[in-house]
Amino acid sequence: MILQYLSIEFESEVKNTRKLLNAVPGKDLAYKPSEFSWTMGELAQHIATIYYWYVGALTQDVYDLATDHMERGDPNDIQATIDLFEKNVEKARIAIESLNEKKLLDDWTMKIGERVVIGPLQRGIVSRSFLFNHLYHHRGELIVYLRATGNKVPGLYGPTYEESNKK
Repeated sequence: MILQYLSIEFESEVKNTRKLLNAVPGKDLAYKPSEFSWTMGELAQHIATIYYWYVGALTQDVYDLATDHMERGDPNDIQATIDLFEKNVEKARIAIESLNEKKLLDDWTMKIGERVVIGPLQRGIVSRSFLFNHLYHHRGELIVYLRATGNKVPGLYGPTYEESNKK
């Protein structure tokens, strides 16, 4: 049952992420709210990249970022980021389909070379925290970026404030 719920949530949230990425205008990709923040383009690209991490998190017991050659593309090209997102969603979907309930209990570790970054944690916990919740966190940031630049925010879980207060 847990896998069924994860799959349903994944598919629902892919639609929401797609709506959000499609709302990012090319004219505002260089916007960043502070000196140490990502640009809007970098943040959108990071969101697209999280879907790539599903493969390493769900199919490998130890995911070493130092040996992974992840494609990123140009953060100043929103269409390239959307294309990257779509490719990564397909890879993530296959990784989710490869799971079984027992694999959710297996320990998983992320490292960069010899340095452990996350874990060991059970894969089920990793899927919720590192994949799903991490994605939601950054989507929330992107919503703030969109509002700060005067752009329309799409409704993800119902109408947005702007949609519900139309005159």
